Amino acid sequence: MPSEMAEAIHQLMSEKGLSEDSVKQTIESALKAAYKRTYGTADNAIVKFADDLSDVSIYSRKTVVDGVYDPVSEIELEDAQKLSDEVEVGDEIDILEDPKTFNRSAVTTGKQTAHQTLNESNKTSLKNEYKDKIGDMVTCYCQRERHENLYVELKNDSRVEGLLPRKFQSPREHYEKNDLIKAIIVDWKETQTGLQIILSRSDPNLVRRLLAGEVPEIDEGIIEINKIVRDAGYRTKIAVSSLREDIDPVGSCVGIKGVRIQSVIRELFGEKIDVLEYDSDPATFIRNALSPAKVERVVILDAHKRQALAIVEESQFSIAIGKQGQNVRLANRLCDWSIDVKTEEQAAEMDLSSVQVMQDARSLFSDEADYDEITTVAELPGVDERVAALLKEAGIADIEQFMDAYANGTAKQIAGLTELDIETVNTLIKNSVEFVGSDDDPGTTDAAAYDASDDDEEYVCPECGAKITLDMTHCPNCGVEFEFKDDEE
Repeated sequence: MPSEMAEAIHQLMSEKGLSEDSVKQTIESALKAAYKRTYGTADNAIVKFADDLSDVSIYSRKTVVDGVYDPVSEIELEDAQKLSDEVEVGDEIDILEDPKTFNRSAVTTGKQTAHQTLNESNKTSLKNEYKDKIGDMVTCYCQRERHENLYVELKNDSRVEGLLPRKFQSPREHYEKNDLIKAIIVDWKETQTGLQIILSRSDPNLVRRLLAGEVPEIDEGIIEINKIVRDAGYRTKIAVSSLREDIDPVGSCVGIKGVRIQSVIRELFGEKIDVLEYDSDPATFIRNALSPAKVERVVILDAHKRQALAIVEESQFSIAIGKQGQNVRLANRLCDWSIDVKTEEQAAEMDLSSVQVMQDARSLFSDEADYDEITTVAELPGVDERVAALLKEAGIADIEQFMDAYANGTAKQIAGLTELDIETVNTLIKNSVEFVGSDDDPGTTDAAAYDASDDDEEYVCPECGAKITLDMTHCPNCGVEFEFKDDEE
């Protein structure tokens, strides 16, 4: 083999992004494929590389015999002793093969094997690299358009092809060949020509990445982006908060004379961006979310159903609603509340007295004057954020959902949570939450109704014998429906 072998290997590693072992494996597979094509088997083929990768050789490992039956895997003792005086019958000896002696079809087979192995190694390497890059922002150049989908070339990686589908494009943007595009990686897929990276210009993470690039306080962790909602091409709302009292999160994101936020707006081709301050108080957050409209007051209609009423002046009504309801729709998504916007005159026609009476009653009968209603596991005082996050991923965000999952045993089956984690949350609920009866569930009046396990007497399902509690209506094991009655009845 030529001395340029090491240089060729390093060039492959550099251009294709392959490891040294992958390149060596490709060469080995090609030589063994050619060997097999020539001799019918590659079981006794041995490929050896020089330490500095300057040379590679292929050997036939043969057994020394007295009377050859299979010349491919055996060698006569007399012939073996010409190579080494110390060999005896039964020993194995490696005999150097010259690839130039392989027949033409064997060489072709070796090349095809090398090409296929190299492509597979390249695909595997790229998939492992890009599966961890989903959510990252990349810069690319527009190459061509087909069926309204844009095919792009990544600026720093020509090994993959980028695709910006029509559904992930901003409706107000248009690109020509070689135009510079910044986009978010959202997925990847394999094609006949290699790996294709799926990009998006409509993803809210694009705004997050662009803003983080303009605001150093975000990268430093001083300012946190709590949530972003977006109607791509038209309007984006960003809720931010600061970990330091002396840092204004909104002012830092906007910048002096709006220089920071204007850079993001230009990149998004004039898309309007509302930066507002996040607040843990729903009423305050809703008021902020409806900006640029000025909200006079917010009335919480139903905290459990997350319904609220925002009251504005007549001149602010159209601004609060927005064009085709866009502003209030984005505010709903940002706050995760159902917000109804009314003018002062419209609100005056509504009967809000019952809402006020309910709020006053809660304040009167609460243990503290500033009663805080807790509806989710994440709001429990002292709850582990990791545990709350895992519960939310499993679809158990609300306390009532946790109560049901705890009662039927499914909470203890969530991956990543221990029985101690579940019991700790259960204890926090019993110590921190008072359950108030409602029209939907008038029988539940306090925390004691939730934990039926406090009763000394045990009950079992009449059908399957599984353990049940007084608050159940169906057997968690067999699903049979039942109800409890007093002995007198």
